[in-house]
Amino acid sequence: MTQFAAPLPHVSLISIIDILLVAFIIYEFLALIRGTRAALMLVGVAVLALAFYFSRLGDLVTLNWLISTLLPYAVFALIVVFAAEIRQVLARLGRSLSLSRTQAGEADAYDDIVLAANLFAQNQTGALIVIEREVGLRTYIESGVPLDAHLSYDLLATVFRPSAPLHDGAVIIQNDRIAAAACFLPLSMNPILSTQMGTRHRAGIGVTEETDAIAVIVSEETGAISLAVSGTIERDLTVEQLRDRLGQLLRRYLPHSTPPTAISEANALDVAGEGSRAGAPRPAEPRVDAGADD
Repeated sequence: MTQFAAPLPHVSLISIIDILLVAFIIYEFLALIRGTRAALMLVGVAVLALAFYFSRLGDLVTLNWLISTLLPYAVFALIVVFAAEIRQVLARLGRSLSLSRTQAGEADAYDDIVLAANLFAQNQTGALIVIEREVGLRTYIESGVPLDAHLSYDLLATVFRPSAPLHDGAVIIQNDRIAAAACFLPLSMNPILSTQMGTRHRAGIGVTEETDAIAVIVSEETGAISLAVSGTIERDLTVEQLRDRLGQLLRRYLPHSTPPTAISEANALDVAGEGSRAGAPRPAEPRVDAGADD
């Protein structure tokens, strides 16, 4: 009882600020490595630290010597193995410190989604674009083909070209980069959904039921643009409506760019870098059954 009756130690304002700053740094560090291989690296480092602590506590001389000898080399090995993750973390930190400068660049990148959706709607090209927000989509990214490429209108037009090998499945976007293409998504089992919705629409709704992602869907049968979020779908959106909704959901301003005019398939091939063979006859391209995909 005397221990409980003892006065609490004096905590100054400086001590409180010190504790809050350390907690903030730890939180930001964990947020930076969340969803990356660096998180597994942190677990490995924690295991080594515990082994080193217990070796000293239990007076395990041999284990203590082994860990003390290998630990400096292990740090350099981790830096080499996880060099890419370290660069990404530093890049994200730099973007957060220069937020005002990068918001305009990200807005331009996401406006490419609107322009690409307009192209797909004009040509009745089926497309499914998923935008990651707070909840990571790493599981679905690993099911597709990794790209890690800068988000651009030209690349989206090339990926979803009907003859392209990656046009089936979804494209997943992280920040202003295309993380992967041809990704598999969970299908929505909601019985209320219209029977006219096919696999593409149900996959777009399904991923928004399990995460906070946003899915932009273009029907191959009708060319209609839809937007799925939080398990609900908004159908038959215009290009301007899609731009406004993305701006609201992503909390950023999307400039009102002039949508491109309808592009023929020959011009779409030029986007992919095959326009140099314009004089050669073009073979017929296979067309996916719209009723099964949409």
